[in-house]
Amino acid sequence: MAERVVRLVEEDGPDTLPLARGHVLLRMLEVGVCGTDREIAGFAYGSAPPGTDRLVLGHEAVAEAVRTGEGVERVRPGDLVVPTVRRPCHRVECPACRAGRQDFCTTGEFIERGICGAGGFMTEFVVEEERYLVPVPPAVGELGALVEPLSITAKAFAQLDAILARLPWDHGRARGLVLGAGPIGVLTAMGLVARGARTVVFSREPDDDDRAQLVRSIGADYVSSASTDVHGLVRRAGRFDVIIEAVGVPEFAFQTVAALAPNGVFILTGVPAPRPAIGFDAAGLMRDLVLQNQVMLGTVNADRESYEQAARMLERFLVLFPDAVRRVITRRVALDEVPALLREPGGGVKTVIRIAEAGTATRDEGLPAPGRAAAP
Repeated sequence: MAERVVRLVEEDGPDTLPLARGHVLLRMLEVGVCGTDREIAGFAYGSAPPGTDRLVLGHEAVAEAVRTGEGVERVRPGDLVVPTVRRPCHRVECPACRAGRQDFCTTGEFIERGICGAGGFMTEFVVEEERYLVPVPPAVGELGALVEPLSITAKAFAQLDAILARLPWDHGRARGLVLGAGPIGVLTAMGLVARGARTVVFSREPDDDDRAQLVRSIGADYVSSASTDVHGLVRRAGRFDVIIEAVGVPEFAFQTVAALAPNGVFILTGVPAPRPAIGFDAAGLMRDLVLQNQVMLGTVNADRESYEQAARMLERFLVLFPDAVRRVITRRVALDEVPALLREPGGGVKTVIRIAEAGTATRDEGLPAPGRAAAP
């Protein structure tokens, strides 16, 4: 009987092979771990590249350029870079992918490294096209694994600014609510505070939790959903001009729509794992969206400009919140700890894998069961 498993493997690397035009050989330095990785490791979703049943994990990465092929213009050996995740579909009728905006792909046939259709970055060396590499300044190197999750926030802010342009008056000081105190939630709170918004984080951790203290250290407020419901939140802080969801829990997200102010914007960033349908007051939601000119939108992945903006945001956070932004990464572990780590619930805020010569972290489908002699 076949077995599905996450494990380390030794593979021949690409570091000695010639590079195609426009490609760069990368030495992976650090790779972040998120809920998506844990769900892929649990086989909730994810797919291997065509022709193999093995998917190399990891999509939140920072790397050093080692060698470049002909035609590479912006990246030089020794540069720090962050590889983007999504690659365009090949359908000529997709205007988004043909315009280089695969984050808005209309066919759903895109490829995502470490998630679907292409190997990820939890391995020592990777070859990538220059157009998918975003240089980051040395000062951001220690936090480079945060660029990818922060790019989600950067794209959300870009969408928010486009929507706010519809209002024919000065927006004043916005009131922002962030749902969840995970990495994207904390980074989003930092982004809102840096924009001058009065910011509240609403999450399940108790009021004295380390995450709550981290949130307060940047000048935001923290309210625990374990002790305060949405109505109590509104009584305490009022209604919010923007709510940004960063938990991937629909039951929690849709409860908080009641906290959205007139003309407010509710942004969903989480991707829930498959679960039973939930019931909610659809008539009330529709009524409020219409009568109060509210907007609800989803945003996923990010374009190159959002990655670049995320790197700039991290530079600013290092000035505004130097201790706090470094505390977002709460644990660094070796690559050989990945299989056990992905079986555990997430702890702290962000765990980062330090890549060494221990092999490659893969999710393998259809491996022989233990005791059989066949090699994977």
